[in-house]
Amino acid sequence: MNSSFPRPRVLVSRCLGFAPCRYDGAQLSSMVVKLLQNHVDFIDVCPEMEAGLGVPRPPIRLCLEGNKVEVWQPAESRTVTTALHEAAIRQAGQLPECDGAILKSRSPSCGLYDAKVYRGIEKPQFLRWESGVFGTLVLERLGQKAVDDEQRLTNIVLREHFLIKLYVWTRFRNIAAHPKMGELVNFHASHKLLFLAYNQSRFRRCGKITANHEHLPAAEVFQLYAEEMAQILARPFRRQAMVNTLYHAYGWIAKKMSNEEKQYIINTFEEYRDERIPLQAATRLLEAQAIRFKQKYLLSQILLQPFPPKLSDLSDSGSGREVQ
Repeated sequence: MNSSFPRPRVLVSRCLGFAPCRYDGAQLSSMVVKLLQNHVDFIDVCPEMEAGLGVPRPPIRLCLEGNKVEVWQPAESRTVTTALHEAAIRQAGQLPECDGAILKSRSPSCGLYDAKVYRGIEKPQFLRWESGVFGTLVLERLGQKAVDDEQRLTNIVLREHFLIKLYVWTRFRNIAAHPKMGELVNFHASHKLLFLAYNQSRFRRCGKITANHEHLPAAEVFQLYAEEMAQILARPFRRQAMVNTLYHAYGWIAKKMSNEEKQYIINTFEEYRDERIPLQAATRLLEAQAIRFKQKYLLSQILLQPFPPKLSDLSDSGSGREVQ
């Protein structure tokens, strides 16, 4: 198994450990940002600072006035909608270079799913949750990649999915920079078991795209593949589908193992099914047996190490799964 990993580029809210730029002058701490800091290249942004609102600054809120959501700064009795939108657009110019994003939850600027919107300005009443000004742009332009907020990423299922997506898109970006059909064929083959666990039918569509029977230019094939891959990775895999994939992989080495060894691996898979151990406990066991038996096919599969093992973290808040 190739233990080298590409280095993702991740957009991140600046207040999550990079500068004391929150509205109250605080610098926050994020578990997942700390986890990633030695493995990715962060691009930190703060739309509110870019908009010239300063720090510390009176808080802003999103308020529906008529049919338009305004960004209102109550302490200053003013709207800062235009300034924040223009700042968000400027900073969004960095998005095409990124493989993912981690933004501040509940922020009127950076929130992805949980920015509060109020009805009215003078006597505001909570109306709904939606994306913040900058968060909306990130979802529009980068949403198919690994994008989430720091609070939801305390959930182990969402964090694992985020890391898988992050490294898949980084690998794809690296080969798409100079598209060659041979590299796409290799990419597709090495991601087979991982993608089967996510969505079998769409994986087969990716196979048809890679076959390129229409003899399309490589750049066009890469674009079609990226669109289909985005659908494959749109949601976390179902645990039962991953268990089925693990047993499929096990079939490549089962005949060479003793009955006791077979039972040990089966027990491990069942512990994963019951949510008693993380995925990498099962995949690393498969990897060890693949090394033992020199099973080159299994060792070529990204499933065994979809992201650096050092990024595995067993902590789990149990929250945030409902927004997908």
